[in-house]
Parts: sequence; structure tokens; C-alpha cells
Amino acid sequence: MIGISKLYYGGDEANDDLRYHRHKSADGQRPVNPNPKPIVVWNCTQRCNLKCAHCYACSADVEYTGEMTDDQARAMIDDLAAFKAPVLLFSGGEPLMRPGVMDLAIYAKKAGLRTVFSTNGTLITRDVARQMAAAEVSYAGISLDGTQTVNDKFRGVAGAFEQALGGIRACLAEGVKVGLRLTMNARNVAEIGPVFDLIEREGIPRVCFYHLVSTGRGRGMGDDTLTHAQTRAAIDLITDRTADMLRRGKKVQVLTVDNHADGPYLYLRMKREGHPLTDQAYELLMQNGGNSTGSGIACVSWNGDVMPDQFWRQHVLGNVKTRKFSEIWAAGGHEFLNKLRNRRQYLNCRCQHCRWVDVCNGNFRARAEANGDMWGEDPACYLTDEEIREE
Repeated sequence: MIGISKLYYGGDEANDDLRYHRHKSADGQRPVNPNPKPIVVWNCTQRCNLKCAHCYACSADVEYTGEMTDDQARAMIDDLAAFKAPVLLFSGGEPLMRPGVMDLAIYAKKAGLRTVFSTNGTLITRDVARQMAAAEVSYAGISLDGTQTVNDKFRGVAGAFEQALGGIRACLAEGVKVGLRLTMNARNVAEIGPVFDLIEREGIPRVCFYHLVSTGRGRGMGDDTLTHAQTRAAIDLITDRTADMLRRGKKVQVLTVDNHADGPYLYLRMKREGHPLTDQAYELLMQNGGNSTGSGIACVSWNGDVMPDQFWRQHVLGNVKTRKFSEIWAAGGHEFLNKLRNRRQYLNCRCQHCRWVDVCNGNFRARAEANGDMWGEDPACYLTDEEIREE
């Protein structure tokens, strides 16, 4: 995640402790997470009531078999707590379609885990929001991919926009920290401005703009991938709107997700502008360290499979039904995981000569693999040769 509001405007924000690490490696060159345990995304069910065009899980509103039982889930939660994983993120499918999911959230909170929900929001009534508040859910990220017409077409169900907006309002009313999530693509990039209008009008305190990852059903969205020029324009607009809101005293946290090229791009813009926080932004980007697939992020699927992140479902590291997550994640002999954690020596693209490799860590390897070469260039990197050249 790239904290646009944090880097461009400064100040303390939620989850700074997870995003920025103030320790250095033994050689003093690279930032090191003082708590090198991953945020764990748990796809607690594959079932979903929507039909989103970009769904990495290829979810549908059907009953799936082989999902983890509650007993297996509690055993995993106990292990994650003992392992000191900082966050358990309930995802799906649609996590609220799993029976008893709130009881598991309460169990996780009591075990000492910070709990987060990634949801389409359509099932969050005032009563559900009260349950989330009672379970001390730290955050609910609710997906909206534009205003009503665009969102409902993209998500495949009429009425999804109003239901999701109702979920956001319910969370705000019940004191559950909530934010909006939008996945940028050619179908909705023109909606960025209207979405900023929406978050200001509704008083939504956080918004995350995701870059498209072409996995799952997203593989069929090749023609909807933003061009590099469109991406640059989108990041400029997001930055402009963020700065405008903050200057007017409208407190909002704005982030971009799944493309660490955004960090250098924002830094270079700030440098051109003579922005007073330019040096601080660079230091924060270095502390962030870039893409953390296989180290700072992990995924457990609905059937217990462990993966380096939620987009790489074909790379299974083990299964929590038969082996503890902590043992799988710490396994020093797993070749693929070790390569991810030491990826710089395997990169065979522009990253080898890029001045920003310590800032982005080679960007998104799942997207590079979908483009034909796991260690090749992430096709979503929109930095020019001049911008990546060593000074």
C-alpha cells in the first residue's frame, strides 16, 4: 500500500505501525520489519452473492464443498495468535456469507489478533454493524467500483451500489471504522472524481484505490487494463483530490494498492514541485520496502491451502488442516518462498537496473507471471526508462 495522504500531507495515520519500519538491516542499507510476521488474508468462504468481473476467487452464489470447519478455523486462529501475526483479514468470496463468521471474529479478537473484514458491504445491516462493533472489528473495507450504474454493471447485480452504500452508512452509525475500496480499470477510471465526491458527502474516512491484478476472472479483463498514461493520470487525480480535501480540513486517509510504482511516481512529482515533505516521503517509502508477497502478506484459502498472497492461488505452500501455518510459513526449505523473499537476485528485467528497486521490491510478481514470466517486468510498472535510471 502507498499512503498518498501520508506521504503528500504528513501526519500520523492508522496502521503506520504495519506500513513503516524504522529498523535497518545489519548492513544499514534496507529497512527491516521488527515484527516480520505476515498479515494473513483468510478466504473464509468462496461463496459470494455478487458476480464481480475481476474476482480473483471466481466466486459464485453456490454452496462449495471442502471449506474449513469452525474447529479447524479456531485451531488456525490459535496458531496465528501464538505466531504473533499482526492482523487476520476475513475475506472471501463474501465473508459475511459464512455462517458463524462473527463468532470466529470474536474468537480471533480474544486470542489477541487485530481483525479486519474485506466485504462487498451488501449484507451489512445496522444489526450486522452492531455485531461487528461488539466483536471489536478493527476495520471494514467495503468495495464500490464507481457510482450506481457503473458499479452494478461491474459487480453483476442490480442494487449492489445502494446496498453497499447502506453497509457503509451502517458501519459509520455503529462506530465501526470503515473505508471504500475501488479497483481501477478502463470501465471505471472516470469514476475516481465522483467517488471522491461520495466519500466527502458521506463522511467516509478512508479510501483505497486498487490496481487491477489479472488473476481469476480478472484474466478476462485484459482489454480493460489501464494504459500507463491512464494510470499516471489517475494517480495525479487521486493526489490532487486528496490534497484538496486535506487542505480544506476534510480528514481522509487515501491509499493506492497493488502497484508500488506509485511510490516513486509520487516522490518524483513532489520533488518537481519542491514539496517540503519530499525527503520525508522518500524515507517512508524506504521504510515501507515495497511489495511484501511471501513475507509481509500471506493467504489461507477456504480449503486451508496457504499461498504467498491471495492472487497466487496456483502456488500452494501447504495446508493448515495438516500442518500449522506457523510451520509452513517458517519453513526454510521451501524454494519458492525463499526466492520470493530474496527476489532481487532472480529479477531479469528493468528492475535489475532500477534506482527504485529498494522502494518497490520488484513490484507484483503475480502480475508478471500472468504476463508470461514470474521474474520479468510487472506490466503495470509505468515508470519511464528515464525515471528508473540511476542518478
